Amino acid sequence: MAKVVMDSKEVEVKEGEKIKDAVESMGVLIACADGTCGVCKIQIVEGMENLDRINDCEKEMGCEGNERLGCQCRIKKGKIVVKPVY
Repeated sequence: MAKVVMDSKEVEVKEGEKIKDAVESMGVLIACADGTCGVCKIQIVEGMENLDRINDCEKEMGCEGNERLGCQCRIKKGKIVVKPVY
């Protein structure tokens, strides 16, 4: 199992799964869940190497550097530490 951490909360996620449910349970708003609104933009504080590659939806929503959309990215393994952008 992989782990998503935000503030003092930690949620386990199956490897290869989207982190959508994990970040939503920790307070990140998921409005559309299809990568078109950008409300769920997060910063990856630690563990970017444990995520899949950025996808076209994320690029279109202006994600760059350590930003990703919580509804789109998948965790490959290990642990990531996130914080909401909004």
